[in-house]
Amino acid sequence: MTAYMRSAEKQMPNSSSITEFLLLPFADTRELQLLHFALFLGIYLAALLGNGLILTTIACDHRLHTPLYFFLLNLALLDLGCISTTVPKAMANSLWDTRAISYQGCAAQLFFVAFLVGAEYSLLTVMSYDRYVAICKPLHYGSLLGSRVCAQMAAAAWGSGFLNAVLHTANTFSLPLCQGNAMDQFFCEIPQILKLSCSDAYLREVVALVCSVSLAFGCFVFIVFSYIQIFRTVFRIPSELGQHKAFSTCLPHLAVVFLFISTGIFAYLKPPSISSPSMDLIVAVLYSVVPSSVNPLIYSMRNQELKDAVRKLYGYMLLQNQ
Repeated sequence: MTAYMRSAEKQMPNSSSITEFLLLPFADTRELQLLHFALFLGIYLAALLGNGLILTTIACDHRLHTPLYFFLLNLALLDLGCISTTVPKAMANSLWDTRAISYQGCAAQLFFVAFLVGAEYSLLTVMSYDRYVAICKPLHYGSLLGSRVCAQMAAAAWGSGFLNAVLHTANTFSLPLCQGNAMDQFFCEIPQILKLSCSDAYLREVVALVCSVSLAFGCFVFIVFSYIQIFRTVFRIPSELGQHKAFSTCLPHLAVVFLFISTGIFAYLKPPSISSPSMDLIVAVLYSVVPSSVNPLIYSMRNQELKDAVRKLYGYMLLQNQ
């Protein structure tokens, strides 16, 4: 029966007749669907709490009004946007036992995923420069990273993500689609739309993807070069306390970068021999949901200044409620 339904879905003639797409379900039984809903709800609430706490703490504590925490505030905003773009729709589909997403909804989801992921990667690159200047050129930190420069760098990160999203969304949804409307993914993404195309025009989007990957590789090289310089400087610090302080501000960022890049690379470059619908679904959750949830935890574990500010805010809220 399932095979027949998928066969019927593949017979749709062209994109003009497509009014909705069918996303990959997490399970076929009602019990497992509700289990996935509860699991995603827990992850989503954890992401909202963690990122929301970082946003509130940085905004309320004037001691955290520095470039490092300004960029961290932007990262928390992007993480909230990323997880809010994919998870609520997946939760709703599991709860209401449906797979459908409208054509416009799919286009919007793809746009925001491309926008927020691209902006986050650019911001992580900017944050590596912030750490490089702070550790390798501390005497010039104030002049190189003033408030105006930080605002411009953050705006450039958001702007690059926006332009990336406009380019890919326009290219992807201008393609004629005649391979049905069923996707092998729980949210709308570019590779899944390209699989539904029946025209050589998809090469235009492939070229755009290659350009984006080339820019992403350039950012990766910049991050690696920055950390080579950072570690060379840190290991020359004579004081063990000084080394520990430097590492405490660098390792959280490095861990977030590693999580962001490694999950994305594994999702798109994993060997076909280990590929399966269930494996692809797990990997998709790893790179699209998990980073946004664990990033606040990563940044708060080794950052004593942030932990103290959170305790202070929590204590203040308790006093206000008494």
